Amino acid sequence: MGIQQITRTVNIHEAETHLSPLMDQAAKGCEVVIAKTGKPMVRVLPLQAQPALKTLGFLAGQGSVAVNIKDTFAADIDAIFGARG
Repeated sequence: MGIQQITRTVNIHEAETHLSPLMDQAAKGCEVVIAKTGKPMVRVLPLQAQPALKTLGFLAGQGSVAVNIKDTFAADIDAIFGARG
């Protein structure tokens, strides 16, 4: 079973008066619905955290690769994939 989400409905005046605490509640997982004259109008939900961007080249200059790396591992490559022809 999933976690039950709590929904709280408030009128627009209450939302205007208590916006900061309502935002805190929404950030903690309580869904807040703002109603106007008893009719639900909007839902306040927390934003999902953006995934961290992956940095390419963070090890640039930290190592080296031999120019003829294929020649170094030729025997291993042949053993795995068969003799080259």
